[in-house]
Amino acid sequence: MSKIVFRLKDVPEEEADAIRALLTDKDIEFFETDAGRWGISIGAIWVKDDDDFGVARELIEAFQREHRERVQQQYEQDKKAGKVASFWQLLSQSPLQVLAYLLLIVIVLAFTLLPMLQFFK
Repeated sequence: MSKIVFRLKDVPEEEADAIRALLTDKDIEFFETDAGRWGISIGAIWVKDDDDFGVARELIEAFQREHRERVQQQYEQDKKAGKVASFWQLLSQSPLQVLAYLLLIVIVLAFTLLPMLQFFK
């Protein structure tokens, strides 16, 4: 019986391609399902043979650890190089956009909290 080995929800295409290549390189038979037109199905990579499930999960977990470390290192390098903007840099570059977002947050909080505050009066 087939088992889900990797869910594809919110996974970048390049990461999904790397997982597919990893499974193909290790000769693990798999198939893929998509989430469908309305996104109500399970988009996932499935292994056909239950015996391959443990090996596939170990490979994927090792890949994800390495991938996470690479992405974190790249982020730290970009941060040191000044490529990652801080809040204050964003505020100085586009103050109207930041203020609009802050105003939107305040409005949402007000609509959320005011009815509860009125209820407890």
